[in-house]
Amino acid sequence: MIPQETIAKIFDAADIVEVIGDFIHLKKSGSNFKGLSPFANEKTPSFMVSPGKRIFKDFSSGKGGNVVTFLMEHEHLSYPEALKWLANKYNIEIIEKEETHEQIKEKHQREALYLAHQFANDFFKFSLRETDEGKSIGLSYLKKRGYHLKTIETFEIGYSPNNYNALENKANEMNYSLEPLKKSGLIKENEKGNYDFFRGRVIFPIHNITGRIIGFGGRTLRKDGNVAKYFNSPESDIYNKSNVLYGLYQSKNEIIKNDCCFLVEGYTDVISLHHNGIQNTVSSSGTSLTDGQIRLIKRFTNNVVILYDSDPAGISASFRGVDMLLKTGLNVKVVLFPTGEDPDSYANQLSNEEFKLFLSDNQIDFISFKTNHLLEKTENDPVNISKTISEIIASISIIPDVVSRSVYIKKTAQIFEMDEQLLINEVQKKLRSKRVTNSFNPSPVHSKSTLPSKPFEKGVKHNLIEQEKDLIRLMVNYGAHSIPLKVTSDNEESIEEYPLAQYIIEEILTDKLSYNNEKYQLVFDEFYDGLQKGLVLNEQHFVQNNDLTGLIADLTTSKNTLSYNWKKKHQIHTKLESEMLKQAAHQSVYIFKLRVTENLILDKQQSLKNLSSSESSESIMEEIKELIKVRNIFANELGIIVTQ
Repeated sequence: MIPQETIAKIFDAADIVEVIGDFIHLKKSGSNFKGLSPFANEKTPSFMVSPGKRIFKDFSSGKGGNVVTFLMEHEHLSYPEALKWLANKYNIEIIEKEETHEQIKEKHQREALYLAHQFANDFFKFSLRETDEGKSIGLSYLKKRGYHLKTIETFEIGYSPNNYNALENKANEMNYSLEPLKKSGLIKENEKGNYDFFRGRVIFPIHNITGRIIGFGGRTLRKDGNVAKYFNSPESDIYNKSNVLYGLYQSKNEIIKNDCCFLVEGYTDVISLHHNGIQNTVSSSGTSLTDGQIRLIKRFTNNVVILYDSDPAGISASFRGVDMLLKTGLNVKVVLFPTGEDPDSYANQLSNEEFKLFLSDNQIDFISFKTNHLLEKTENDPVNISKTISEIIASISIIPDVVSRSVYIKKTAQIFEMDEQLLINEVQKKLRSKRVTNSFNPSPVHSKSTLPSKPFEKGVKHNLIEQEKDLIRLMVNYGAHSIPLKVTSDNEESIEEYPLAQYIIEEILTDKLSYNNEKYQLVFDEFYDGLQKGLVLNEQHFVQNNDLTGLIADLTTSKNTLSYNWKKKHQIHTKLESEMLKQAAHQSVYIFKLRVTENLILDKQQSLKNLSSSESSESIMEEIKELIKVRNIFANELGIIVTQ
């Protein structure tokens, strides 16, 4: 564990402009630096780095944070890995703190599993390349498939001898503990004793994103139909198949470079495509596509092309995969192979250039894909055609982006020669249905929400998230700034200077309010704890907090800045928010209070409607009257006339 004082030293030493400048070209822009986003394809620079605040904000992708966050996002490092990268750059020695007994035990157990997999992998690779059995069976099989030694080495393919105890014997010979080999499923036990789980199979190691081996897939070369074609490692402390994509370690840079990921089903599909020059390819490791695997893809690209088999099972898997990918906002296309072919077999029939051309020319969007295959079964039956349209509408409705939905609706209308508005109405029905299904009970008023900018609509509750954000934004940016406030003491009024953060906190706590958004509440609580100690925090306090740094970057960075020439050259003075802090804070606080009160009134009115005939409404009516009085006070503070 890296000590906190060492982490602080790393943050102090790290120059965010220098570090990010190692990866992208930055140009001075006022007090900040600007460049093209490394996370999005853009022509106009919107990536901002603030050396003063020591944060970055990418307005194209929405990403933001500190120097560590950038390395984690750009280089796909863990938090400790990013810290060690910086420590190495700035020659800072890391002496890791002594961990608890339990922490050490857990760490050692995980490390033992990693080492066991590496030990087994070295053994499998040696068996493939250096033993007669490995060369005559395993290596000859791989060469028949057309794989070059470079491809075999890239994926570290190996061979497990067809011997009951070959791996166990090697471990005993090397005085290597059998326990982690058993725990990882490499050695198993039956009534006859121990045996090698993968014996007699070509071995495909499964790497995590940093390149460490966490599991294996093994393919039998026997023709026996009673023997499973593939065996896979059982799940362990280091291997969760739902969160792993085979080939991602080898493919991630090409996925980023091409801004596209080809998704296939099996190990050999990935290897064949790599061998044929399509190196931005991954597979779901023999499992149905999972949410965890989709999140992995989204770390590198928003564009996915599905390359599944053209048989019924492959088509069904494609249908499932398409909808799962669409739901997360990914752009999805599909390539269908000739009947009886799969990516592996077809790639081996064509030259690299021919195969690349085939993939380029045969990508179709999910609408065309679903339509083509569903219509084949309709036989022009109106009922079946209607079902097909309903399935396509269901897929369109799960797409989160409004513009994308609109494009697909238009295309569907053209294909089926339908009224576009009719399809829009059907999609809207689906969306409304989902909103009802996913709705939850309104939270009590003392759990915070935020301001919508639109006026109060009778019978419609406010979503308060934006107002929560505005209050926290003011505290983070201007918390230590003083604002003049009237103070009454011994019946005498005076004007005193208060930190803005203290004013907001006292106003919020006085009315026993809180935030719905957990991160906003966390920032609020830290400000409060700081005030209790006589400290007023600023954004730098939060920048080193990896859970909050993205939020702080979002709250403190603006895409647009006021031109220096506006005042200097044109003699035009534009009032900045920092010059109107009392007004800004007062307005934000009272809009928040007003909206919360309006929501409370609606809750009470709903309670009235739900009363049974035997229950008295008198107490609720009194509460509503009092809340209306409070609402009117808040509205008066803001100069708002309430008519309802």
